[in-house]
Formats: sequence, structure tokens, C-alpha cells
Amino acid sequence: MTTVFQDRAITDDERRRRLYDGDLFVYSPLAASLKLVELARSMIEDAFGGKDPETAQFHYPVEEYAAILSRLKPAFIHHPDCKKLLPEILVSLGCDPEAVHFDVPRMRSSTSHGYLTTGIAYAFHPHRDTWYSAPMCQINWWLPIYELDAANGLVFYPRYHREPVRNDSHVYDYQNWNRTSRFSAGQHIGKDTRKQPHPRQALDLTNEIVIVPPVGGLVVFSAAQLHGSIANQSGRTRFSIDFRTVHAGDAEALQGARNIDSFCTGSAMYDYLRCADLGHLSDSILAQYEAGPPLKPADPSYSAREPEATAGDGEAAAIA
Repeated sequence: MTTVFQDRAITDDERRRRLYDGDLFVYSPLAASLKLVELARSMIEDAFGGKDPETAQFHYPVEEYAAILSRLKPAFIHHPDCKKLLPEILVSLGCDPEAVHFDVPRMRSSTSHGYLTTGIAYAFHPHRDTWYSAPMCQINWWLPIYELDAANGLVFYPRYHREPVRNDSHVYDYQNWNRTSRFSAGQHIGKDTRKQPHPRQALDLTNEIVIVPPVGGLVVFSAAQLHGSIANQSGRTRFSIDFRTVHAGDAEALQGARNIDSFCTGSAMYDYLRCADLGHLSDSILAQYEAGPPLKPADPSYSAREPEATAGDGEAAAIA
């Protein structure tokens, strides 16, 4: 059973344990998270030249809109204030700045009615981040930039936290993605041909949890949690921020969620920066993750890998 905790007073050690087990945490807006939202809003509104960002999609040809996002999103990722605000958020919620490492935040957008769902505004099918070379100890943090409703929130499928999903995550290598695919996102309009992991079985998505936090409120979940983007039919583009963390002690001890169906290669561990001083994880920790998630599937007799899948054919699984 998955439990959703709201503003739960708990140590970070206990929170991580519960997250690895499949629970979800939701936090009210913090001073630092609202500053991050303010920064993001300022950049978004400048990028769209005074148009309402949530309805700007109705005023641009899709190619021009994609070009705006292609400039906006990297500028946000690399803004120096982000590396100051994320440690403030994490320390405010009890993280140890000497042990917890974060990666730079991503700005996400989900346009309405299928206007742009590929490339720079990719609409994520049900997936685990651990299919994308994330370590099993990775924790995800997600917050909305503008007000949400249930039609454009974040959706989780808790049944599958302990149940393997047949997938083709073996097609994905993080270092190869960075070399060949990451920086071409703005070119994929209408169809996204980049190789990405997909479910390769029909999924029962009826037992879903949709979380709609307030602006600047945070949703925290394990990278192993199956989740995705709701097909936005709200008439307004959703803008959000997400970032990830790992705890050095957990990474070193290979602690985290169970790996039940991740077969990707490569490692995202080089991206993480220590909250205290922006230092990297130690070489000994990095070496453990070089080849991909080091924790093997819990039941070696079961393979969730789909060897017949065509790598990166762009087709999602049939949805039951």
C-alpha cells in the first residue's frame, strides 16, 4: 500500500526509507521554493514577450513555440541562482548538506490538447526514472510554477512499485543519450525518434494517484515509482520544475528502492553536486555505478526485459 504524507515531520533518513518503499511525500510551499518559482516565472514571462505563458501556445506556430522553449529551458537550468536555492529547499526539509547531492533543476512544460508533446516538450508516458540510468537511491522532487488542477497534474501508478513491468530499458545508455540525443530535443516536432524506454505490456492504470500541490509546493517520490504526464486537456500549458537528489551514504552502501525491472546502462551519478559546497560524489562511489544500476532485479528468474522490442520506435504500451 502506498501512503501519501502531507507536511510530515520526519527525519530525512526515515523519509528516504519510506520513499524507497513506495510512499509519497507532499510539502507546502517554502520560502526557497517560492523564490525558485519567482525566478522561473520571470524567465518564462520574458521569453513569451508579455503573453500569458499558460495560453501562449495558442499564439505561436508550433515551430516558433518550440524554439522559444529551446532557449528558455537551458537558460533556467544553468541560472546560477538555481544552485543556491535548491540547497536551501533541501536543508529546509531536513537534508544533511554534507551528504545530500542534487542535480540542476529541469523546467518542464506540458501543452494542452496535444499542441507539442515531443522533443523540448516531451509528454512522458508511464515510466520509471530508473529506466533512464537513474540510481535506485535517487529521490525526485517536483513543484508547479503556475496553479494546477487534476487535468494537468502529476500521476502515479503505485501498483507497479513492487510489480515488474516488461520494458525495453536496455535500449537506454545515459552517456550515449548525452552524446547523441539530449541537445537535439528542439528539432523533434511532431514525432520524437530518440531512443527512450517504454513499457512493453498492457498496463492497468485504473489505480492511479493524482497529486495537485499548490504553486511552490513539493511532491517527493522515488525514482523507481512508475509515473507519467496526464494527457493535458485543461486548455492551459502546465509549467513545472523537477530536480533529483542522492544521499552519499545510501549511494555508497547501494541502498535504495529494489531494482525489479531496470536494464539500462550508463550512469547519471556524475551530475550530482553536494549541497554544502557543490562538490561531486567520490570516485569510489561513482565507480560502483559506471555500468548502470548496480542492484540486480530481486527475482533473477523473472526478466521484465523485452528483447523483441524495436529500440526507440516511439510507441507506448497499450493502456488497459
